[in-house]
Amino acid sequence: MTQVDPLPGLVGFAVALRAAGVACGQERVQAYLAAVDLLDLADVSQVYWAGRLTLCAEPDDLPRYDSAFHAWFTGDTPRAPRPTRDPRPKRGNIAALMASSAGEGDDAVHVDRLASAAEVLRHRDISGLTAAERAHLREMIDLLRPEPPQRSTMRWRPDRRGRVDERRTLRMMRATGGEPIRIARKRRARKPRRVVLLIDVSGSMTPYADALLRFAHAVARRAPTEVFTLGTRLTRLTRQLRQRDPELALTAAARAVPDFAGGTRLGETLRAYLDRWGQRGVARQAVVVLFSDGWERGDPSLLGAQTARLSRLAHRVFWVNPHAGSPGYEPVQSGIAVALPHVDRLLAGHSVATLDLLLREVRRA
Repeated sequence: MTQVDPLPGLVGFAVALRAAGVACGQERVQAYLAAVDLLDLADVSQVYWAGRLTLCAEPDDLPRYDSAFHAWFTGDTPRAPRPTRDPRPKRGNIAALMASSAGEGDDAVHVDRLASAAEVLRHRDISGLTAAERAHLREMIDLLRPEPPQRSTMRWRPDRRGRVDERRTLRMMRATGGEPIRIARKRRARKPRRVVLLIDVSGSMTPYADALLRFAHAVARRAPTEVFTLGTRLTRLTRQLRQRDPELALTAAARAVPDFAGGTRLGETLRAYLDRWGQRGVARQAVVVLFSDGWERGDPSLLGAQTARLSRLAHRVFWVNPHAGSPGYEPVQSGIAVALPHVDRLLAGHSVATLDLLLREVRRA
């Protein structure tokens, strides 16, 4: 018997539900997957009510949900389940649910956890995935939850554990006859720090380019982010990747990049970025992430000089190399060898797990 991965079908239903007009965001989808993981998946009624309680937010969503559920699972809308005496959740198999829509109930396969196959795929190298696994990978990237790093501002705000706020404390003392009954405190306000993503789209980075652009779209939608591609020329994709739909955003980005799968001139394109954007403020005190394997056809010394210039402007500079996660890897490529002394950290970027680790590093920056 072959194992059936239920996650693509469940996430696909959430995507179809969004297309039907139900505003089920990332948090609701994750709540839906967590709820389904605790249910008997052979019972369509439980799957129906798990989605209705987690994915719907307004009364107007209910008829849309019923229609989408009927179309996706090709079954009648089930009624409310009756309470059972056993309150413990049951684990079933998603194969029986899929078979109920396809008429193949004899091929049910037990699945211990919904995320088991997804966890294996999280650590797979993106360049070696099949077409079906890449479709699954796109769904996993869309579910990432990037959080921007924070920085202190010049403004102060009240806080329980900060330095003493003399002005507020004196005003409070006036109301109590001069007695310092309560000490007011304050601290610096915080705001999101800008993130800059520089993605190498040359020929050697082609197996990773689509996944990295999808990753950039997920980050750009939830944090103040600037996105550029590097190849034989510099291209700004910030506007294209701010679209909500990932497919529309990636299509617009593909049309805007004229040097996709071309040559590599990292030094020249990085200098163009710093002259036009970075020096004027985009790179100042920002967290800059450069995605590249380090192969440079131009002058390596130029790349080293521009990376040093970037490190003086940015708050942190991370270099993400898809090959850095391979056993026995050494940063000996001409480009990365000269740039590495000016980089805060070299990270791997060959899988969803390493991209998730990158998000944590950026957040801690």
